[in-house]
Amino acid sequence: MNAVYDPHAFAPFAVTVDLAVLTVRGGALHVLLIRRGQEPYAGAWALPGGFILPRESAETAARRELAEETGLAPELVEALHLEQLRTYSEPDRDPRMRVVSVAFTALVPDLPEPAATGGGDADRARWVPVDEAVGLAFDHAVILADARSRVGSKLEYTCLATAFCPPEFTLGELRAVYETVWGTALDRPNFRRKVLATPGFVEAVPGAARLTGGRGKPAALYRPGPATALHPPLLRPTEGHQR
Repeated sequence: MNAVYDPHAFAPFAVTVDLAVLTVRGGALHVLLIRRGQEPYAGAWALPGGFILPRESAETAARRELAEETGLAPELVEALHLEQLRTYSEPDRDPRMRVVSVAFTALVPDLPEPAATGGGDADRARWVPVDEAVGLAFDHAVILADARSRVGSKLEYTCLATAFCPPEFTLGELRAVYETVWGTALDRPNFRRKVLATPGFVEAVPGAARLTGGRGKPAALYRPGPATALHPPLLRPTEGHQR
């Protein structure tokens, strides 16, 4: 094989990683962004990421870059569940050279503020509402849109939404998480019916209730149930149709 294979016959290119880390903060979906301190796109906001080193995997590189560029504690970054999103390989996505990126995403609660000053080629990191994350460097707007779609799907099939609620929560607070991530209003009676009909999704807290404003009676409180997956799934409304 070595006699017929010439690696110099192929144009070199680089492989990078990009991370779309999302969370719910103050009732809005946020993404962790860094401000680039170097060209290309110096001064522009971007997803954390960087080049994969010769002797590391894509996931190892993703965790290293996330810790370096945001200042998040390495042990916290190491514990994150990163899900590989997809590969982005358009020939002109990076003005420096041909660069293929392996993108990861995560939707996680309770992440702290990143360091005020970034590391690597980032000079700052911060949480930004997804709806305000415009003008991103490279093709990161596309990656972010894909990541939002992916984590929206995770809410359909898993019990992840309860992680963004207080230990005891109302169904209105749970619904707000779905509305925040999906970016759409949900029909209250239908949502309540589907949640309570899904085995193991939530459990009622006996006798507990919370005033939620307005003139109605206090709302019942719930806690996460034992399930990790939703059967049947809690599907997003299709356009023009509330489920």
